[in-house]
Amino acid sequence: MPHIFQHHSHHAKRNPKNAKQFPIISKLVLFMAVAEPLMSLPQVYEVWVNHQTAGVSLATWAFLLAASITWLVYSIKVRDFPVIVASVLWTATESLLVIGLLIFQ
Repeated sequence: MPHIFQHHSHHAKRNPKNAKQFPIISKLVLFMAVAEPLMSLPQVYEVWVNHQTAGVSLATWAFLLAASITWLVYSIKVRDFPVIVASVLWTATESLLVIGLLIFQ
């Protein structure tokens, strides 16, 4: 299994032609990689500033944080820049939420 993964990831990361073939979708993906995690900032604000934690699930956000860390490790391994950006931002916002929930819940 590791050999298959390395074989496929090698081709995926070494083909910059793919991004050049689809410049609009590549830009859209990068935009969404930044915009989507930022959409959780109002939730972060509610938890940290207003201490409002009702209806916010610690278990859900902790799992999402673990998933983001997994995606971050994977995206670094395969050198997928948009996924790295998204994973870093998701890991940051989800960490803030989990820490806020642990403090204020």
